[in-house]
Amino acid sequence: MTAQQSSRQPAPGTGTSLPPGAQIVVRDEEWLVKNVTRTDHDGDRIEAVGISEFVRDQEAVFFTGLERTRDGAPGIELMDPAKTTLISDDSANFRRSRLFLEAILRKTPLPQSERGLALADSFLLDPLPYQQRPAELALTGRNLRPRMLIADVVGLGKTLEIGLTLAELIRRGRGERILVVTPQHVLEQFQHEMWTRFAIPLIRLDSAGIERIQREIPAGRNPFTFFKRVIVSIDTLKNTDQYKHHLEHIRWDAVVIDESHNLINRGSLRNQLAQLLAPQTDALILASATPHNGNARSFAELIALLDPAAIRDPERYSAEDIKHLFIRRTKVSAEVREQMSGQWADRGPSESVRCAATPAEEKIFEELAQVWLPAESRSVSEVPLFPYTLLKSFLSSHAALSSTVETRIKTLEKKDDPDATGAELAALQRLRELTSGLTEQDSAKFTVLVEQLKAIGVGPRSETRVVVFSERVQTLEWLRSVVPAALGFKGKALEEAARVMHGGLSDEQQMQCVEDFGLADAPVRILFTGDVASEGVNLHRQCHQLIHYDVPWSLIRIEQRNGRIDRYGQVHKPQFRALILTSEVDGAKDDRTVAERLLEREDEAHRSLGTAEAVSGLYRAEAEEKSLIQDLLKGRTVDESLQHTAEEAGGADDFLADFFAQVDDTAEPTAGTPASDGSPAAAPPKAHVPRLFTTTREFVDEAVREVFPDAQQSLGMDRDPENGLISFKPPADLVHRLKALPPDYRREQRLSERLLVTLNRKLADRSLVRARESGTSSWPEISLLTDLHPVVEWLTDKVLVKLGRQEAPVITADVEAPVYLVQGIYSNALGRPTVVKWMAVTGEQVTDDMVGTLREAGIGPTMANPLQRHDVDGLQAGIPGALEAAEAFLSRHSSEWDEALLAPIEEYRQRLGKWEQTTLAGEETKDDLSRLADSLLTTGRPMLRVLAVLDSAHDGSHAQA
Repeated sequence: MTAQQSSRQPAPGTGTSLPPGAQIVVRDEEWLVKNVTRTDHDGDRIEAVGISEFVRDQEAVFFTGLERTRDGAPGIELMDPAKTTLISDDSANFRRSRLFLEAILRKTPLPQSERGLALADSFLLDPLPYQQRPAELALTGRNLRPRMLIADVVGLGKTLEIGLTLAELIRRGRGERILVVTPQHVLEQFQHEMWTRFAIPLIRLDSAGIERIQREIPAGRNPFTFFKRVIVSIDTLKNTDQYKHHLEHIRWDAVVIDESHNLINRGSLRNQLAQLLAPQTDALILASATPHNGNARSFAELIALLDPAAIRDPERYSAEDIKHLFIRRTKVSAEVREQMSGQWADRGPSESVRCAATPAEEKIFEELAQVWLPAESRSVSEVPLFPYTLLKSFLSSHAALSSTVETRIKTLEKKDDPDATGAELAALQRLRELTSGLTEQDSAKFTVLVEQLKAIGVGPRSETRVVVFSERVQTLEWLRSVVPAALGFKGKALEEAARVMHGGLSDEQQMQCVEDFGLADAPVRILFTGDVASEGVNLHRQCHQLIHYDVPWSLIRIEQRNGRIDRYGQVHKPQFRALILTSEVDGAKDDRTVAERLLEREDEAHRSLGTAEAVSGLYRAEAEEKSLIQDLLKGRTVDESLQHTAEEAGGADDFLADFFAQVDDTAEPTAGTPASDGSPAAAPPKAHVPRLFTTTREFVDEAVREVFPDAQQSLGMDRDPENGLISFKPPADLVHRLKALPPDYRREQRLSERLLVTLNRKLADRSLVRARESGTSSWPEISLLTDLHPVVEWLTDKVLVKLGRQEAPVITADVEAPVYLVQGIYSNALGRPTVVKWMAVTGEQVTDDMVGTLREAGIGPTMANPLQRHDVDGLQAGIPGALEAAEAFLSRHSSEWDEALLAPIEEYRQRLGKWEQTTLAGEETKDDLSRLADSLLTTGRPMLRVLAVLDSAHDGSHAQA
């Protein structure tokens, strides 16, 4: 191979991707490559930012298959490394060269073969290995794509686990385009966690966000191409044909679907949405504490979204079949228990507070027992389960019962057969009379609730907060109207002390309820909420008290409710109380019949198994309640019903209990679970990330000095050396980048006027805590400068363009002969790096430890720049030989580097070969997966780039390569 041959670069779009950080020329302007993805028809899709004068800081997208010059030649020019221009660096301490090399190291994605975690310890959260396991699992390569179901029980921190996984994908160039889909009431909470913890900005498309972007983007423009990272409610997507149309024409690097158990019902709009998104993304992360409904086939369909070839028989499979896709832990799992010791207060017992029925309530109990729920299971209602609907309404409140009665009367009055409904109408009229005129004085639960609230300290002069759950909206609204006054709140505080949250509120109203309850200075003291808040909502920031005003007839729902305050980050012992209405009426099915026993069973299961989900074997709150009512109609007790359903759920689907009962780290952590001798599990492996600068702080400090030597004057920059706070006015190009941040955050903190950032984690954490203690906003004024932060990325790009088009610096160093620093990248057919090598070439000698060579040569912040003159022409002439030696080195070792990729791909091929066409998918899907496996292998020749040349300080001529 000649030097000339080795210096030719593959044309863009012919199998080798352009490396991020590379400079290209398009339409006679210079651009910096930010990200490259492969398309089906138009070659590589290149996201770039302008660096030459006319297009500086403008963002653009180019397609290698579409860009052509006037004479038909390729319109995207990648600089020929053999034509690299060497220049001397006259900056102090060779700062410009060191920053340039560090910027290239930072901009280059980690290769596919790097399985370790690169960023796990750099974010605003505790470095807990158990929360890093999902990211570790996603990178193992056991699945062709980073896809998994995170099924940790409520409270363990699934949102943080998702953030860590997304961050690792971003570092690998596989997280530029992200779509997060959540229930509407947790949109802002999820968005807040992603930005404040990880510096991952998501644009929220709630109802207000949709209106805003319709004003901002051109008419007819696909909003998902306008914004790269989006969070949107699943209800918005599933109900909007326009959005589904947009989604059909866009591909994502990563899609996250929270509370993914809602996807299971085949044919539902949510299921159709999931079926649409799954093929359109590389990474797919599903999250749910209750990920299946007890049916093997339904759960297999959910797993098929992640990997269609994982399960050959949807009626029978095991944990072994899906361990590369699935991770689930409970609070009693060994690793979690060990790491949470002293950091997460154990919950208190579920206390049943009995409330003896008032005389007015006893009359209703008597009517229900005699007319609607007789011992012989005969009822005046033509709907078998309706009597229990009445009972549950009454056990909630007289307001809820009255509403249920009125609704049923209206339904019956519309029917044409009065004879068939006469007895039921008459019975309903008697209940209407019994509930008519009842007030809070007639409610035993209300009286006891007020007593309990006062006992735990809720009142006008107290900071104590409490969550009060009820299944019925009528109960919630009634309590909101009468409880604050009974506690002594007056004037403005009477209106502000309590908030109501239920599914009938808009997404903005629900999110505002959650945010206000989490702000320490907000006046709200009581959150009356329905079970809309039982999934995914954080209510533990300022609260550790929870009262069940009525108790759901489902172990799962009780556990979900309790998990709102019993979760990672809770510093106080969670306290649970349930109001149990009791009756002296013979045959009355009061709260002792069902509610009290369910509370006891949930508490027992939580302490022994870490979750109550598998007790009944039904795995769905709705199914648990329906089954229990049917068993009550048959005369069974709660315990008999639970035993019966567990036995019924056995047989064919019994193996599902392997996943959801006594689960203890069932996933596939490469570092392993705790050893049998009880020794702690090894933390996930760390990635090898070459760095010339030891810390991000050093890089930022040096970059600011180089790019803005007059930062105090040009940016108004102030720096506090004691606490590490950096304050400055962002220039126009940075303000443009900040548009990717949450709009509420930008507006509230006035980021276009002044930015407050820090590299001090303690300071950033205190700012986050202060925001939660504010009465206005939960967004902190100071953000942590992680490697993903827009300010760090902006500075990195600024450093890269300090050198001109295809220039590389010459550095005076302690070397015997010229050393050429060369970057070599192998890619796969998808354009993703499979191998990245940082080489130092001296003559024909090549090492792939560029950073080590730099350190041995004395390159560092304390080195002096003697402004030595170098034989630049002689060094220039040595470039082709250095490139030839580098490519030969890569070629010799490429097969051994590929081994890390080949093993998991070959294992997947074997599994795919056993896949039967008659199971989950057809032959076309099998062919697609086979092609995907082929596309992950290294292809073509390496991309080479000359980064710098080290030359000795002495004069003399250089041997020509």
